[in-house]
Amino acid sequence: MALTARPRLVVLRALGLGDLCTALPALRGLARAFPSHRRLLLCPVPLAPLALATGAVDDVAGFDAKGGLEAGAGLPAAAREADVAVNLHGAGPGSSLLLERSRPRRLLAFRHPAVAATAGGPDWDDDEHDVARWCRLLAACGVPAEPGDLAIEADASRAPPAAGGATLVHPGAASPARRWPAARYSAVAAAERAAGRPVVVTAGPGEHALASAVAAGAGLRAGAVVAPRGVMELAAVVAAAGRVVCGDTGVAHLATAVGIPSVVLFGPVPPSRWGPPADRPRHRALWAGGTGDPHAPRPDPGLLRITVEDVVAALSQTS
Repeated sequence: MALTARPRLVVLRALGLGDLCTALPALRGLARAFPSHRRLLLCPVPLAPLALATGAVDDVAGFDAKGGLEAGAGLPAAAREADVAVNLHGAGPGSSLLLERSRPRRLLAFRHPAVAATAGGPDWDDDEHDVARWCRLLAACGVPAEPGDLAIEADASRAPPAAGGATLVHPGAASPARRWPAARYSAVAAAERAAGRPVVVTAGPGEHALASAVAAGAGLRAGAVVAPRGVMELAAVVAAAGRVVCGDTGVAHLATAVGIPSVVLFGPVPPSRWGPPADRPRHRALWAGGTGDPHAPRPDPGLLRITVEDVVAALSQTS
């Protein structure tokens, strides 16, 4: 007797680390709603180990929005003609058109007038928190999802010994608009060190010089800079830390996911859209008000209104 192939569910989320974390409740809702489907996530290759470790997806196909969606490339062969395709990428029309062209039997996406297959979907809300946004999309399509389902298991034993119980300072961010000045991070690190707490400074890809400058400015010992090799090692370093201070970036979402206290600095985008859950007091969001361009070539004026004293005070109240 021939075996019947499992039906396939394809999810598009070809964005960064923080985006994967905020989509996790929706991904888990889909896993519960479609337990017999083979669930394929389209996301950047470096995120594949973490995506698979969540248990919400069965397979990952490498797909990067900058190299695919914006360039007009088609989806990988494994993603075509799926039983269900889900757009957890954006409002469309590009992302929804990409999935529509793959000829799924059913498309779950926000409504966009340029994509006929989305006519039954809900409307996009720019001011909505990203976690709530995708849970609402699924709820409108008859798929329940729990916004608080954000936890990720990380093996802290994989982290370097220096990270254990340390204040983790992560000065990097994807765009200059969300990068608080290095000298201020150095001042925070020095204050933590003076308070008797160990400090490590983490560096993402291409950020070693920045992390080294922050560590040097704080007078930290050699070896205080930690450059994790891959997303799973980064998750381990965050899980091993005592607390985290960083900007609005993927490390902030990892701190929420692994349950490590955090202080997160916001500038051009308010925490109401991307911040830690408001009902978890161990994660504190600092925001001076106002909004701006998150892709601007210089630090956002609102971000610069957050002072070293503000951050040191928040860290002292975080446990």
